[in-house]
Amino acid sequence: MSTSSIDMNADLGESFGHYTIGDDDGLLDIVTSANVACGFHGGDPDVMAKTFALALKNGVSVGAHPGYPDLWGFGRRLIPFSAEETERLVAYQIGAAQAMARYAGHRITYVKTHGALGNFSEQDIDTANAVLNAIQKVDPSLGLVSGAFGALGELARARGMTVHSEIFADRAYTEEGLLVSRKEPGAVLHDAEMIAERVIRMIRKGAIETARGSYLPAKMDTICVHGDNAESVLVAKTVKNRLNEAGIVVRSFA
Repeated sequence: MSTSSIDMNADLGESFGHYTIGDDDGLLDIVTSANVACGFHGGDPDVMAKTFALALKNGVSVGAHPGYPDLWGFGRRLIPFSAEETERLVAYQIGAAQAMARYAGHRITYVKTHGALGNFSEQDIDTANAVLNAIQKVDPSLGLVSGAFGALGELARARGMTVHSEIFADRAYTEEGLLVSRKEPGAVLHDAEMIAERVIRMIRKGAIETARGSYLPAKMDTICVHGDNAESVLVAKTVKNRLNEAGIVVRSFA
């Protein structure tokens, strides 16, 4: 066994106005960290406050989950902002998360980028540096959740930042260790039992399992289960149960 404990996170607080996305209440009974949308790809002040308050009640750590200002596309469309614009967009959202978390009596301890911004920051150095600049200028004590491979985590470690390496329970990986595009078939996994077995394999091997069945050695601090899928709660519950059965404690990295 390569690890005795691991964090489990989910992207939450993505509802807004009259629109409900995901089952935040159900997931906050299972996960140990919650990445809370900051109002750009999803979320609003009411949703943020309620999500932070429930996370506090359930003993769940929280982080800011900034994305592109893209409600229509749920933050999954690449928008060509300059590095300077990206830096300010991320800084703005971190500030919103800090304010609403404090309002609810909680405190964010990390940042995890969402969707297209997250994927692009793993591949584009200018965007990665913009994200890191925003974090360090707003609150240098904040940690970063990022993929085990890619520019973002590597650059953050070079800056001396606290980095929590993430694996995705319900997403397929390329041979380079990056996420398979959602435009490709099989990019998102749905079978809870299969997902749980895959997570156990990756943890035991200390490696990411690619779509082709290869294994890429990787540091693993946290497992992400997406919160906007119909089967998210079942997947999270199944994965957590299997981890417990395997003797792997699920607890927050914070």
